Amino acid sequence: MSTVLVTGGSGFIGSHCILQLLEKGHEVRTTVRNLAREPEVREMLKAGGAEPGSRLSFFAADLMSDAGWAEAAAGCDYMLHVASPIPPGVPKDENELIVPARDGALRALRAARDAGVKRVVLTSSFAAIGYGHPVRKEPFDETDWTNLDGDDISPYTKSKAVAERAAWDFMAREGGALELAVVNPVGVLGPVLGPDYSASILIVKGLMDGAMPGCPKLGFGLVDVRDVADLHLRAMTDPAAKGERFLAISGDCVWMRDVALHLKQTLPPALAKKVPARQLPNWLVFLAALRMPEVKVLLPELGKEKHATGEKAKRLLGWNPIPWQDAATATAESLMKLDA
Repeated sequence: MSTVLVTGGSGFIGSHCILQLLEKGHEVRTTVRNLAREPEVREMLKAGGAEPGSRLSFFAADLMSDAGWAEAAAGCDYMLHVASPIPPGVPKDENELIVPARDGALRALRAARDAGVKRVVLTSSFAAIGYGHPVRKEPFDETDWTNLDGDDISPYTKSKAVAERAAWDFMAREGGALELAVVNPVGVLGPVLGPDYSASILIVKGLMDGAMPGCPKLGFGLVDVRDVADLHLRAMTDPAAKGERFLAISGDCVWMRDVALHLKQTLPPALAKKVPARQLPNWLVFLAALRMPEVKVLLPELGKEKHATGEKAKRLLGWNPIPWQDAATATAESLMKLDA
């Protein structure tokens, strides 16, 4: 079996990648910004059914520092570069996200190349594909790139697009024998292993908590984190994945209200009654945005359907994601377990 470095092992996608690598018999290394997080990550993996012992080792590395990257990558066959800055809110300066996303990707690729790693799989995002474009009926696919001059470009969206472009430019310019594949997930749901999870999970949590009075007319794609991890592993070793991007989506775009109605039907009655089923009119969301900057970033997306397709991953790599409804149910069940 191979030795695989997973950057950002404390994160939602990273921890599920580690679980699947361990299950397949690989030796796994992971980077965290602070080694004090090792017990927390091991607890998350235990919640996912794994107690790897010495088959998992930890290295300290930060997206904004050169220290630790060479040591982490030395002797590895593959690297999954999952680590990425995730905003706690809306940053005052977009470079707070763009610089660590871009420079971190370049540090990871440079370390991988210098260590003789065969292939890096970079976790990008649909944010690098489907933004800054007029509304359209045809689905976005891997040939599309976000238009950074568009009117709906948040700092997070820009950071993902800039970082992925920088990665491909690095490969063309100085990648040497290193290979690159990229996974572009939409909103990621699925079993939560600990308190460190994706922004998409917060949507489900907000619906379950009754924190929202209703559903803004927001459309997005969804995919289960276990399928995202599975796609990373397929892209890591399949010859067909070399030099390719793969959009990770289950089905097509759904509205937030579709997710709310599904939760209402599947949650225990005491929780189901908290889930809002009414559609919020756009004018009310605009009013809320005057007081809440985190709502303001949603305004350009109101009423937009972003159709997308994961057919390429299915065709080239045999990927077969579960329905988004099952991912939403798994999210809710795991959140209930965490709160218990």
